[in-house]
Amino acid sequence: MRFALTCAAVFAMTAATAHAQDADTEAGKSLYAGKCAQCHGKEGQGMAIFPSLQGRDADYIASRLKTYRAGEKVGANSGVMIANAKGLSDDDIRNLAAYISSNFK
Repeated sequence: MRFALTCAAVFAMTAATAHAQDADTEAGKSLYAGKCAQCHGKEGQGMAIFPSLQGRDADYIASRLKTYRAGEKVGANSGVMIANAKGLSDDDIRNLAAYISSNFK
């Protein structure tokens, strides 16, 4: 049982790394500047009621964006996030997640 859990954890880490390697962080940077920075800040530090994105990993960012894109509410800013995420493709989400996780530590 322990071996199976260890293998599963290694597989998940490898998949996440491969996922991030396929991303275009320059495209993510451009998307972030156009869609995200005005609320989350130029450096992802958060502003007013909009949370910081600093220290978030790519899987977390991608998961949240996919949730919003699906129209699911997560918190007080869901309306704004749903509207912004609706037009994002899977590639856009992967690129944004890679950019945010690698640049806002």
